[in-house]
Amino acid sequence: MHRTESSFRRHPGSGSLRRFSFRRKPTRESISEPTSTWSFNSVDHEWQLLREDGAQIQLVYNKSEHIPLKDFAAEIRGGKDIKEFILSALVLLDVQDTSVWDLLEIILRRIKHTSIRNNESSSGLSSPVLNAATTMINNTVSASGGGHRETLNIEEIKKVVFVNDRVRILAKTLQATTTTESNWTYDQSWLAIMCTSPSILKRHVAIARLKNPCNLGRNCQEARFIVFILSPMKEKGTKNFLETGRTFATIFADIELRAKLLKATTQEEFISIIDKHTDNLMEQQRTQTRNSLPDASDDINSNPDMLKVKTYYCPILYDMYMDLTRRLPHYLSDFYDIFNTHRGSQKVLSTAVFLYFACLLPSIAFGVLNSQVTNDQISVPKAVASQCLGGLFFSIFSGQPLIVVMTTAPLTIYVKDFICNYSTPACKHYDEYWKLRRTNKNVTFNFTDDTLDEPCARDSSLLYILLTLGTVWLGTFLYKFKQTPYLTSAKRELLTDYALPVSVIIMSLIGSVVFKQINLQSFSVDHEHLFVMVRLKSVTFKQIIATGFLGFSLSLLMFLDQNIAGAIVNSPANKLKKGKAFHIDLFVIAILNGWLSLFGLTWMHGALPLSPLHVKALADTEERVEQGHIQSVIVKVRETRLTVLLSHILIGMSLFMRDILKQIPMPVLDGLFLYLALTSLDGNQFFERVTLFFTEQAAYPPNHYIRQVPQRKIHLFTLLQLLQLIILCFLGFSPILYCKLVLPIWLVAMVAFRYGILPKIIAKKYLRALDQRL
Repeated sequence: MHRTESSFRRHPGSGSLRRFSFRRKPTRESISEPTSTWSFNSVDHEWQLLREDGAQIQLVYNKSEHIPLKDFAAEIRGGKDIKEFILSALVLLDVQDTSVWDLLEIILRRIKHTSIRNNESSSGLSSPVLNAATTMINNTVSASGGGHRETLNIEEIKKVVFVNDRVRILAKTLQATTTTESNWTYDQSWLAIMCTSPSILKRHVAIARLKNPCNLGRNCQEARFIVFILSPMKEKGTKNFLETGRTFATIFADIELRAKLLKATTQEEFISIIDKHTDNLMEQQRTQTRNSLPDASDDINSNPDMLKVKTYYCPILYDMYMDLTRRLPHYLSDFYDIFNTHRGSQKVLSTAVFLYFACLLPSIAFGVLNSQVTNDQISVPKAVASQCLGGLFFSIFSGQPLIVVMTTAPLTIYVKDFICNYSTPACKHYDEYWKLRRTNKNVTFNFTDDTLDEPCARDSSLLYILLTLGTVWLGTFLYKFKQTPYLTSAKRELLTDYALPVSVIIMSLIGSVVFKQINLQSFSVDHEHLFVMVRLKSVTFKQIIATGFLGFSLSLLMFLDQNIAGAIVNSPANKLKKGKAFHIDLFVIAILNGWLSLFGLTWMHGALPLSPLHVKALADTEERVEQGHIQSVIVKVRETRLTVLLSHILIGMSLFMRDILKQIPMPVLDGLFLYLALTSLDGNQFFERVTLFFTEQAAYPPNHYIRQVPQRKIHLFTLLQLLQLIILCFLGFSPILYCKLVLPIWLVAMVAFRYGILPKIIAKKYLRALDQRL
């Protein structure tokens, strides 16, 4: 008792004094302090904090995450799971008021009883008659454990359903929310509970309708429906506990369905309502999908006058006009708006340096090959000059400036196969040799003394391999350096941006300085005039006719490569904002190559993989974790013309440094090609699908095509692509005379196969899912 004191106060309206008492307020010193005790639990190997009343204090981590509703029209497991499980699920109707602990006890025991009965029936043993109050139908889903029998450990499962034995909070749940403009609330009328267990070999689903609303926790105080999902620990990504729970949660989120299920009087009616609702939902989503998804190749325009121009006058002019209306308003902003973004100036510099090396070095490599097969008529300086002029021209006049143009391997192979095999003196000896062979005459070879005097340089071959692989290793190591924990985030990203130039410079110094005593293959540069117009008067009429057929084949190659590069750059995954311009780009490429041909310079078009790598260099990405898989997602891309423009100005300045360029060893150039090929595999769907052949199903990434396309169809599509790639490589590397000239025709044949024959093998909806890049 606190001490009381007395005091006197005069009563209002009277002259008398009245005595009253009051209790003194407790001071800080008088309040008893609560006590707690720390102890170590040797069983769980963790510390415990206990209050003086014996209550245990624990930490609980809660995380809420948005899960999209199931797309029953596109995701193949949606309707399939409902059809399989609704006929085999454990259904409990009008369950009396009970705790979630007791309810799960009932569900687990009935699931275990079903599992025992399945094991006995598979062994030929008789099974007892089931309780008529519930529907217990054998689960038809195949077990992933092969011939092993399923033994449910109820106590183990109950432990993983809740956080722990003391904290009766459900560990994994799915629930809907209702959102308005000003507020949001939980839908407390149903709850999906999920768990995994190593003693489970196949998925189980149980649905309970409570007789009266039950309080299952803070966010579910009026539950009428409980959906319980029990899944194995290792399961395919589209069939795991979360995807199965998402399937049933999507249909139970519909208040219309729940209202009908409340009126169901029998379990057969209950199941039939869910089955019909799923069919209606699938049909509704399919109808809306067909009506809302236009063809990606069509430009939607509501102007009837322009549609009339496209239909009756000139569709080419209409398409170019549409490209101009999309891109022309952004033309000036392509030069300055990158500086208004975060790290915009740094991105301009790093990407320009990247493009400088990525465009210059392949131009040198292709220039060496063209120089060898044309007797220096198309030399290395001409190849570099062509790259400079072509890049500048395309960066200024193109519609999509993120596309990088350059001469490519197919163009070089095309030139080599037509000109080493046609216009050189070696062809005369080749024809004479086979003429003698056909007449069964003896063929002799004359070896000169120079052939025998050539040294056997094994050290050069070894250094060649080391420099090539060293360039690849150092480049990829720096490219992946941002994924390591070393240094700071800014420094890691800086090393990643300059991975290519750093690796090329370091390996070039090693090859030309450290091992300068070893003779490595290099290339020659001439100082002749670069811009000399070809002598068109010396071309005969027969040559014009012959080159007309070859030009048609070449135009097919340029058309396909340019549009493939444009389609990848304009992919929805890149989140570009300024629109596409396929027709303008193709028109610019046509003018550019016609102009280059007049001066005997190398042709060029949109290049792979350089164009997608250019987009990645200008992009901000973030890593997202979905079902244990880390995916790199593009957040935004800085769309600018400056990077290509600046890099090709630097390439033009390199023509004044020809003696320095000669110091770059040839193996470094080969390593550059391998580096570009390896780095382009990131996010490549074809490469991902090839790896699925060797990947465990439980480790499949949760990609859109994994959800929407059956596994067998994915593998079939990949195998057909592999077959086409093998034929393509055979045509490109075949020693058969003029075989490479058929390469463009085969590319066109593959397009015809994709749109004419493949839809008869694989359904169009699956092909649409495999084609789209989300």
